[in-house]
Amino acid sequence: MSTAGTKTERPSIVARLVLFIRQIVAELKKVVRPTRSELTTYASVVLVFVLIVMLFIGVIDLLTGTAVTRIFG
Repeated sequence: MSTAGTKTERPSIVARLVLFIRQIVAELKKVVRPTRSELTTYASVVLVFVLIVMLFIGVIDLLTGTAVTRIFG
């Protein structure tokens, strides 16, 4: 008889849950929090980028609105 087609038993739901929680804790221990200066730098970069994108979209919207107004009167 061949055992290739037999099922292997899975760990219980409790054992899988405990393993999952242990893996979460292990990953959270690897997290490195930014310093205050790094956080300030990152926030500044994001704000500047958002402002640039807002200006770009605003200009495109203004130009599109003006073009539509001139075309369709």
